[in-house]
Amino acid sequence: MRRLKLFIINGLALTIISIFLQFIGVSFGVYISNKIGNEAVGLYQLLMSTYSFGITLALSGINLACVRIVSEELATNSFNNIKLVMKKCLLYSLCFGMATFLLFSILANFISTNILHSKISPFTVCVMAISFPFASICSCLNGYFSAVRHVIKGAIIQILEQLFKMVLIIYLLGNLFDFSINSACALIVFGSSFSEGITCLLMFITYILDRRKICKDKGIIFDRNIQTSTTKRIFKISLPISSATYIKSGLSTLKQVVIPLKLEASGLSCSEALVKYGMINGMVFPIILFPSTFLSSFSGLLIPEFSSFNVKGENNIIKDSIYKILKYTMLFSFFIIGIFSCFSTELSILIYNNTEISKYIKILAPIIIFMYLDSIVDGILKGLDKQVSVMIINIIDLISSILLISYLLPKYGVLGYLIVIFISEILNCILSMWVLIRTSKIKFKFNLWILKPSLILFISTIFTNLVKINSSAIFPLIVNILIYSIIFILLSFKIKIVSKQEFKNFL
Repeated sequence: MRRLKLFIINGLALTIISIFLQFIGVSFGVYISNKIGNEAVGLYQLLMSTYSFGITLALSGINLACVRIVSEELATNSFNNIKLVMKKCLLYSLCFGMATFLLFSILANFISTNILHSKISPFTVCVMAISFPFASICSCLNGYFSAVRHVIKGAIIQILEQLFKMVLIIYLLGNLFDFSINSACALIVFGSSFSEGITCLLMFITYILDRRKICKDKGIIFDRNIQTSTTKRIFKISLPISSATYIKSGLSTLKQVVIPLKLEASGLSCSEALVKYGMINGMVFPIILFPSTFLSSFSGLLIPEFSSFNVKGENNIIKDSIYKILKYTMLFSFFIIGIFSCFSTELSILIYNNTEISKYIKILAPIIIFMYLDSIVDGILKGLDKQVSVMIINIIDLISSILLISYLLPKYGVLGYLIVIFISEILNCILSMWVLIRTSKIKFKFNLWILKPSLILFISTIFTNLVKINSSAIFPLIVNILIYSIIFILLSFKIKIVSKQEFKNFL
C-alpha cells in the first residue's frame, strides 16, 4: 500500500509540475508564433526535427538503461552499486553527447542547405548542437530520479529551466535589431542551449546529494562483479533500443522534412506550405497533446514499477495493473475528446485568436484515443523489457507514414496530411496493443474500454451543447468545461465504469 501511495503521490506531483510546464510551453509557443510569424514557426519546427534526431543520437537509450538497471539494483537491495552504475551511465552519456555535437558541427552546412531551405544559417545549427552533451547527461540523471522514485526533484529543476529559458529568450527577442527568421531562430536555440547547460549543473549537484542520502540511509551491499557486469547491462539495454531509435528518429526527421516539400507539390508556395505545416505541428498539436501531460507523467513512472514486477515474476499483479491502467486511460481519452469537440472554437480564439485552428482541433480530436493509449502502452511495454518491440512498431509506423505522405500530399494537400496522421496513430496504437496482449496475456475488454466510454461521451457532449454559455471569454469557458466534467464524471459512476469502492481506495 505504501508503494502504491508513493506511486500516486509522485505521479500527481509530477502531473501538476508537468501541466505547469506545458502551460508555460504553450504560452511561450503562442508568444513565439506571434513574435516571429507562421512561416518562421514552420522553419523552427523543421529545425526542431533535426534537433530531435540529434537528441536521439546523444541519448542513445541511456535513460531507459539507467531506469532499468538502477530499479533492479534497488529491487535486490544493492544500494551501494548505484554509484558505480551511475558513473558508467554518465560516462556513456558524455561520450555520445560530445560525439553528436561534433557530428552536427561538421554537417551544419549540409543541414542548413538541404533541410532548412538555406533560410537558417550553419552557425545556428552549431549553436543548437551545443545542447546535446548537456541534454544527454540530464536524460541519464532523470533516469536515476525515476528509478529511485524521486522524480519531483528532477521536475522542479526542469521548471526552473523552462522559466529561465523563457525569460532569457523573451529578453533576447525583445532586444533583437536585425529581425530576420535566422536571427530569431538563432537566439531561441542559444537560449535553449544555455538553459540546458545550467540545468545539467543543477541536476548533477542534486543527484550527488540524493545518492549519498540513499546509500547512507539504506546501508551498503556491494557486488564485486558489478564492475564488469554494469557495462554489459548498459549496452545490452541501450544498444538494441538505440539502434532502433536511430532508425526511428532518422525516419521521423525525414518525415518532417518531406511534409512541406510534398505540400508544395500540391500547388502551395514554399511560404504557404511552411505556414500550414507550422499551424498543424506548431499550434494544433501542442493543444491536443497538452492534456496528455497527466498520462505522460504516469507513463514514465510505469517503467520502473513494471520492471520491478517483471524481475520478481509477479504476473498477476502485472495483469491487474494493466486492466486498471487501460480502463482509466480510455476514460480519460474520451473525456478530453469531448472537451475539444465542444469547445474547439472557444479554445482557438482564447489561445491563438485564430478560428482556423479550431477546424483542425475538431478534425484531429478522435485520434486522441490512439495517441494517449499508445503513450501508456509504450511505458508498460518498456517496463516489461519489450522496448525493442516498441521501436520496431515505431519504425513500421514511420515507413508507412513517409510512403503515404509521398503519395497523398501531392494529390490532396493538407487533407492528405490529416489522413496520414489518422492512419499513423491508429496503426501504431493497434500494433502496440497487440504486443501488450501477447506479452501479458490480458483480454481486450471492448465493452469496458470502448462501448461505455463512447456512450458517456455521446450523452455528455449533447447535454453540454444544449446548456453551455455561448462565449469565448475565459470565465464562461471554465464554467462550460466544469459543467461538462461534472456530467461526464457522474455518468462514469452511473454506468459503473468507476465504482465507489475504487474511488475510496484511490483516496
